[in-house]
Amino acid sequence: MYDALYASKDYEGECDRIETAFRHTTRDVHAVLDLGCGTGNHAIPLARRGYRVCGVDRSEAMLQRARAKVSGADVEFVLGDLRDVRLGRRFDACIVMFAVLGYQTTNRDVVATLDTVHQHLEPDGLVVFDVWNGAAVLAVGPRDRVRETADGARRLLRISSGTLDVRRHLCHVHAHQILIAGDSVVSETAETHTMRYFFPMELELLLDHAGFDVMEMTPFDDPQRPLDASAWNMLVVARRR
Repeated sequence: MYDALYASKDYEGECDRIETAFRHTTRDVHAVLDLGCGTGNHAIPLARRGYRVCGVDRSEAMLQRARAKVSGADVEFVLGDLRDVRLGRRFDACIVMFAVLGYQTTNRDVVATLDTVHQHLEPDGLVVFDVWNGAAVLAVGPRDRVRETADGARRLLRISSGTLDVRRHLCHVHAHQILIAGDSVVSETAETHTMRYFFPMELELLLDHAGFDVMEMTPFDDPQRPLDASAWNMLVVARRR
């Protein structure tokens, strides 16, 4: 259901953007760590481009799906929580994509995650991640959304809405998902994703304390445009000191 829901997401284009961000290091990037890799939709394309990729996720079901999609790519998938996983090796770059850092809803979780990144990066190595831009979240606000996608002969309907906790920089996304085959409902789920949004100066402070220098902070979809309240997703590139 996850891969069907995001089948139209331009993962190859996002990998292009990630590769462009690699210019901010003097290192030759060969080994890449993908924290919160999900079903491998960034890890696998990067591996097929010649990188040695290790993906980490705390969902074994997602990792099983990722492994089933690997074919001829130099990629491994490891079960672990990005707040405390320790692989005993270092990488040239680390990616934390699809707002995974936003699932770290407390300062302690964010600090722990950035420490994991720092522990696994070579000096001058890069971390590349995207998060929700707090200015846009407050200016635009969460909206009710309906998305429908096909999964073979079945249809997946996702209805979502959001509520804000401004004090804690959180957005609670309530999702109702219905899987339909013909005229019958096959399954129905309801879940809430609590997402943290960030402000630029907040991120700079967190990254500085974790031992990183910010190299780039731009709208995800248009790095040439200044970051403002119209850009919901921002891409951040930081270099390990």
